[in-house]
Amino acid sequence: MSSGNPFERILKTLEKPEGGVFGKYYSLPALDDPRIDRLPYSIRILLESSIRNCDEFQVKSKDVEKILDWENSAPKQVEIPFKPARVLLQDFTGVPAVVDLACMRDAMNRLGGDSNKINPLVPVDLVIDHSVQVDVARSENAVQANQELEFRRNKERFSFLKWGANAFHNMLVVPPGSGIVHQVNLEYLGRVVFNTNGLLYPDSVVGTDSHTTMIDGLGVAGWGVGGIEAEAAMLGQPMSMVLPGVVGFKLSGKLRNGVTATDLVLTVTEILRKHGVVGKFVEFYGEGMGELSLADRATIANMSPEYGATMGFFPVDHVTLQYLKLTGRSDDTVLMIETYLRANNMFVDYSQPQVERVYSSYLELNLEDVEPCISGPKRPHDRVPLKNMKADWHACLDNRVGFKGFAVPKESQVKVAEFTFHGTPAQLRHGDVVIAAITSCTNTSNPSVMLGAALVAKKACEQGLEVKPWIKTSLAPGSGVVTKYLHKSGLQPYLNRLGFHIVGYGCTTCIGNSGDIDEAVGAAITENDIVAAAVLSGNRNFEGRVHPLTRANYLASPPLVVAYALAGTVDIDFDSEPIGVGKDGKKVFFRDIWPTSEEISDVVQSSVLPDMFRATYEAITKGNPMWNQLSVPSSTTYSWDPTSTYIHEPPYFKDMTMSPPGPHGVKDAYCLLNFGDSITTDHISPAGSIHRDSPAAKYLMERGVDRRDFNSYGSRRGNDEVMARGTFANIRIVNKLLNGEVGPKTIHIPSGEKLSVYDAAMRYKSEGHDTIILAGAEYGSGSSRDWAAKGPKLLGVKAVIAKSFERIHRSNLVGMGIIPLCFKSGEDAETIGLTGHERFTIELPSSVSDIKPGQDITVSTSNGKSFTCTMRFDTEVELAYFDHGGILHYAIRNLIGAKH
Repeated sequence: MSSGNPFERILKTLEKPEGGVFGKYYSLPALDDPRIDRLPYSIRILLESSIRNCDEFQVKSKDVEKILDWENSAPKQVEIPFKPARVLLQDFTGVPAVVDLACMRDAMNRLGGDSNKINPLVPVDLVIDHSVQVDVARSENAVQANQELEFRRNKERFSFLKWGANAFHNMLVVPPGSGIVHQVNLEYLGRVVFNTNGLLYPDSVVGTDSHTTMIDGLGVAGWGVGGIEAEAAMLGQPMSMVLPGVVGFKLSGKLRNGVTATDLVLTVTEILRKHGVVGKFVEFYGEGMGELSLADRATIANMSPEYGATMGFFPVDHVTLQYLKLTGRSDDTVLMIETYLRANNMFVDYSQPQVERVYSSYLELNLEDVEPCISGPKRPHDRVPLKNMKADWHACLDNRVGFKGFAVPKESQVKVAEFTFHGTPAQLRHGDVVIAAITSCTNTSNPSVMLGAALVAKKACEQGLEVKPWIKTSLAPGSGVVTKYLHKSGLQPYLNRLGFHIVGYGCTTCIGNSGDIDEAVGAAITENDIVAAAVLSGNRNFEGRVHPLTRANYLASPPLVVAYALAGTVDIDFDSEPIGVGKDGKKVFFRDIWPTSEEISDVVQSSVLPDMFRATYEAITKGNPMWNQLSVPSSTTYSWDPTSTYIHEPPYFKDMTMSPPGPHGVKDAYCLLNFGDSITTDHISPAGSIHRDSPAAKYLMERGVDRRDFNSYGSRRGNDEVMARGTFANIRIVNKLLNGEVGPKTIHIPSGEKLSVYDAAMRYKSEGHDTIILAGAEYGSGSSRDWAAKGPKLLGVKAVIAKSFERIHRSNLVGMGIIPLCFKSGEDAETIGLTGHERFTIELPSSVSDIKPGQDITVSTSNGKSFTCTMRFDTEVELAYFDHGGILHYAIRNLIGAKH
C-alpha cells in the first residue's frame, strides 16, 4: 500500500458476515460517483487497479479520471497504465524471463546490492506445457512414452526452470505433465480475489500466451502479452494500454438438445469477427447467462484471439461461485470472494433488477438459434453448419486456392489413392480424415463436451463401429481432472477402443505437435496430391499449422471429432448418409450415436466431483518422478554453463554501473535495414525451425549440435546467441537495401558487401559504428514477441525511425533502451529522399529532465538532409527507463536505492 496514494480516503474494512474482518479494500462505492454504475464490469477492474496503485508517478489521478469517464474517453483512444495482479508464463516464454531474473541477480551482486531482493514483485505462475508430442497414439503407454520424449528433448530447460522455482520467491512452477496452462489457471491458479497482507483486490493476469483469455470465463480479467511486458509486470512496472471500447454481447434463451458449447463458441467467433472487435473487450450479459455453465463460458472466453478481442469477459455471478466450490476452493475463500465483489459493485446478481450499463456497441444472440457446426478448412471463423458440410466441402474442392478453396479439377475429385497399410490394402480419397484429435485448451476444460465425446464412443462401440487404423487418433486432456472423471464415468475404455487413448497433458495437435503420420499414409497423400483432412477440437486450423500433409483442417467439438473419426471423411452428410456399418451389417447413422443433452448432463452430475480437483492439484505440487529426479543447484544465483546451447547469460548488464547512463544520442550511425510498411514481429523475431544455412545453424554446428537436434527457436529462447543470430532471419523479409531481393540479408554500407543481417551487425559493432533501422507504417505489428526488441538490442540497433509503430512493440523497444522515432505526418524515408546509404545523427539533451514525452527532435544525415521526428517516449515512466538504459536496469537501480 503506497503511503502517497491520494485515494486512501476510500480505504474501507470488509467485515465477515459472522463477525471479524477479511481485510481492507479500496471501495468504488465510496467514490460516490454516479458514473461507476454505468461502467462495464471489465472496466471496473481497470478502475480499481488504477486507484489501488495510484502514486502520481507510474499511475496518476488523471489516469483514474480517464477510466471513470470511460464513456467519453474510450472513443478517444487514450492510453492508461495498468498493473495486473499476477503474471502467467508458459515454458517457452518462461525461460527467457527466468534468464533475465538470474542475470539481474548477477548484476546486483556486481553492484554491491543484495541479490536476493531480485524476485518477482507480483505472483508469477509458470506452467510447463508446450512440449507434448503425440508420437505414440493408440497405445496404453502413450502418456509415459511422450513424457520420456519430452524430458529427453528438454531436460536442460526443465532443470533451469526447476532451479528458478527454488531460487525465486513469489514464483510457482507447475511441472510438465500436469496440464495445459489455461486449464490449470482456470481450475487451480485463478484467485478471483486476492487477499495480500490484509488488502483485498480483484485477480487480474497477463500471460505470455494468447489464450490466457480462458480465465475471463471465471470473471478474472486476463489477456496475452509479450515477454518484455510480462517481465515488466513481474517487476512491478505498469503496462501501457489503450483504454478499450467494450462490446456488450447479450445472450438469451437456451441451447437446443444436442447442441454443444463448441457449436456456440464457433457461432460467437463468426459473429464477433464480422462485427470487428480487435483491441476491444467483449462483455457478456443477459438472462441467457444462467443457462451457460462456467466451462461453457471459459470455452467462449478462450477463443478471444480467434475473434480478435483482447478479452471475452464474463462477470462473476452465482455460476462462478458454484464452479469455485466444484473445483475445490474452500468455502471460506468463496465467501470472501462473494462478500468482496458484492461490496465493491463487481458481482452480478441476476435475481436483482439490473442497472443498465453502457457499452460501445451492442450484439445479441438467442442461444436457441445455435446449430451444430464446425469451422474450416483453414480459418477458425469460417463456420460451416453441419447440415451444409458436404456441399461446402465440394465447393471448397471447386473453389480457387484460398481460405475456402483447393482448386481440385473436377476429374480429379473422385481420385482414389490405393496403398498398403501394415500389409492390408487401403484407400484414400479427398476429404478423408487422417488426424482426429481431442486436444487440450478450449474444450478439455469442459466436462459436457468431453463426456459427450465418451458417450458417442460408447454408443458407437455398442453398434459395432470402428475407426480405421491409419487415422491418427489422440486425446490430450488439459488436466488430470479429465482423466479422473472419464474413469469415474466408466467411459474411458470406449474411447480407448476407438483409439482415443490419453497421450499427455498439454498443447498437442493444435500447435503442430501431432507427431508423424504413418509413412504409407503420407506417401499416398503426397504421391496422389490428396487433400487430406484433420478434425480437432482446438482453436486454430491455419494452413500448415496442424500437419504439413493435412491441407483441410476443421475445428469441431470433441463429440464431433469422434464422429468424423468413425466416418473417416468430412465428405459426408450426417443427416442422410450412414456414418458406418456396424455389427450384422447394419447401417449406423449419426443420430444413432449422438447423446441427448440430458444424457450428458446426468453423467456430468454423477462423475465430476470436487475431490477430483483437490486430488489432482495436490499431486501437481508434489511433482512427478522425472521432474523430481532433476537435480538442480541450491544456489540462489545461477551457475552459467558456457557450453550450453539452451541457457546462456545475455550481455544486458555487462558494463552496468550504479549511475544511470542518461539519454544516449546517435552519431553517424549506419542504416542496418531499410523497410517498407507492415514489418511484423514474425519478420523480426526468431520463430519456427532453424534454417540449415542460417547463422544460428552455423553457431549450433560449431558447438557439435547435430542438425536433427537443432530443435526450434522457441525451444532455444533462453540462449541469446541463438536468438540474436535468428533476428531478422525471416526468409520472406524485404529490405530495400537489396533492391528487390527477398531474404534475410543486408548490405554492409562501407564495403558494399552483401551479408546476413547478423554478420553485418557484428561487423558494424566491431568497427565501432552505431546502427539504426528505417521503416514504414505499422512497424512491429502482429503478435507481441519479446525477442523482436531484445534481438535488435543485441545487434546494436540504437534507434528505429518509422512512419508508425504497433503499440506494444513500441513500448518493448523503449523497455530495451532503443529510441522509437516517428516521421512527421505525411513524411517517410522516400518523401524525404532517404536511400538508407546515409549516416544518421540524432542529438539529444544530456539530461532526461530536458526531454518531454512526445517531444520533436531533429535527425541529420551525412548528405546534408535533416528532418524532424517525434520521439515516441510517451510517458515520464518511459523516459525514466530510457535514462537508465532499459526497464531491467531501472528495476535493479531502484531496488538498490537509486531514485526516479
